[in-house]
Amino acid sequence: MNKKVRHILGISGGKDSTALAVYMKNNYPEIDIEYYFCDTGKELPETYVLIKNLQSYLGKKIIILTGNEGDKNPFDQFIESYGNFLPSSNARWCTQKMKIEPFEKFVGDLPTISYVGIRGDEFREGYVSTKPNILSVFPFRKNIWSKDVIAKVFSKQNEINIINLYKSLLLDNNNLEYALELISRPLKLVYNLDRKVNSLLSLDTKIFNEVVFQFLKTTDYPISYLNEYPLTRNDKNVDLEGVINLLNNSNLGLPGYYKKLDYKVNGEIGKYNRSRSGCFFCFYQQKIEWIWLYENHRDLFDQAKLYEKEGYTWMQDESLEDISKPDRIEKIKKDHLNKMKNKITKSPYLIDTLNDSEDEGCSICFT
Repeated sequence: MNKKVRHILGISGGKDSTALAVYMKNNYPEIDIEYYFCDTGKELPETYVLIKNLQSYLGKKIIILTGNEGDKNPFDQFIESYGNFLPSSNARWCTQKMKIEPFEKFVGDLPTISYVGIRGDEFREGYVSTKPNILSVFPFRKNIWSKDVIAKVFSKQNEINIINLYKSLLLDNNNLEYALELISRPLKLVYNLDRKVNSLLSLDTKIFNEVVFQFLKTTDYPISYLNEYPLTRNDKNVDLEGVINLLNNSNLGLPGYYKKLDYKVNGEIGKYNRSRSGCFFCFYQQKIEWIWLYENHRDLFDQAKLYEKEGYTWMQDESLEDISKPDRIEKIKKDHLNKMKNKITKSPYLIDTLNDSEDEGCSICFT
């Protein structure tokens, strides 16, 4: 029985998800994608500008999801329900309530393919829903499939099916013989699943993705309802440089908060910015980013400070009241400037600056 499959793409306000929206519009216009943005009500102004500009570029409305009921600010509603307990890296109710739950409610029970902006030079998956009607796909990677899909495809019980699919799709006899040997080779410490997959991708990326698609058509994954899938023709690997090119060529550019601004300390000039998308009071941001917020969005910094109380601060070791004292600001700037000076790689290029700033964080917010 044929069912309508939804195609959705979440915009976080970051560079990668924005570039993915551009990429999909340019390369797969035949796919009717629904774009959405989970709005916490506490985003940076630059994020809202980006959403507006991207919507104009796409020529399609970006659906706003909030997760709350009524007109109250989403974050304010939820923090009240949590007894004014601030979210943290150990209690990320903000992600659950304002990102994951609105997303899964938006999807409902229809078979859905969710496009995720994890780049080809990243070694992570980000958030992958556990709902059986949602399949995550990664268009920036040669291997567009999630780890759970790959594990199922290359399980021992499905080996004969995969061999038969390769025999029907790979017409080059020399490559076919090698492909069959790779598929049949037992997994070991020195030949794990990642190595098997990478070997098959190197042999023929398009055939690999088509084999996986044809196998999935025999399962209950959402993609099984499609007769064909254009992303199986993908053999590109879009890295950070590719993301920047996509944004520049579309005239959208990088989100405004990435722009490096000057600060002065002890007669020297340093540069700071916000390194990621997310709420303006995100607890993952570095201390120099809090100073960036204080000096460039003072109203938002003051709003963030109002949420703090005894024992509940955005940072574990100090409050926003303390961090905004002149001597503390000077110390943070000095430490940051010295850190920048002492970096082993002193590259003037934006691409390297962005690479340096990509620390671990909230994956569903930061793609």
